[in-house]
Amino acid sequence: MPKRSLRAAALSRRREMTAEQVASHSAALQRRFLELPEFLEARSVASYAPVHGEVRTDLVAQAALAAGKKLLYPAVVGEDLQFREVASLEELVRGKFGIPEPVGAPFDVLKADLIVVPGVAFDICGRRIGYGKGFYDRTLHTLERTGRLVGFCYDFQLVAEIVGEPHDVTMDVVVTEVRLVRVNNNICEGEPREN
Repeated sequence: MPKRSLRAAALSRRREMTAEQVASHSAALQRRFLELPEFLEARSVASYAPVHGEVRTDLVAQAALAAGKKLLYPAVVGEDLQFREVASLEELVRGKFGIPEPVGAPFDVLKADLIVVPGVAFDICGRRIGYGKGFYDRTLHTLERTGRLVGFCYDFQLVAEIVGEPHDVTMDVVVTEVRLVRVNNNICEGEPREN
């Protein structure tokens, strides 16, 4: 399916979710993520402020702050994302595209131990479709295959294959409310490992 069609179908289905479904699916997904050794061992975690029915990240933020981890959120700066540390979610203010953003000092995202990435769709090879603006692709491309990129999506947003392009950023792990897919360098030539 072409990217444009897949994006439209995934967004349409996400809009049909009730607030209760968003809350319950998000909670299940976040609980799964919080048990990962990558999260437990991370000293700094970059997250995102969800909009338009995206997977919520409130439990991740609470757990990171309670464990004394640095918590980062992105802000749109020109054509890129700039990550900034926050001490609480109250520090986020309405930014570009109506998405809550941090206003503090920049943090070098290349030094973040773990980066949680939203998406409209992901595939079992870790490929991602966003809203089409390319902010995450441009900002995180150099971090591919470092074991630090984690995609969050509902299970219906995880598809068998997305036709990728060279500029698309690829995840190392994709988490849904019912499964976790660990991506490795040979995943597209073989079967994914699901936990």
